[in-house]
Amino acid sequence: MFEKVRDIIVDTLNCDAEKVTMEARLAEDLEADSLDAVELNMAIEDETGITIPDEELANLKTVGDIVNYLEAHEE
Repeated sequence: MFEKVRDIIVDTLNCDAEKVTMEARLAEDLEADSLDAVELNMAIEDETGITIPDEELANLKTVGDIVNYLEAHEE
């Protein structure tokens, strides 16, 4: 799942894959703003079929948070 999320983040945020680690913080390390977060959420939903509600999205601060959320909600 990490590799899939990393690829989505690299494509959506146009950042270096080396910067995308489980510990990388979306806002601070990857420079994602609120619009980027919305685009990222839509891309993740399209790729995985897993919806992340807006109230949950606010709690996902790191790449690892996203990966863990998706793994917990996989079918």
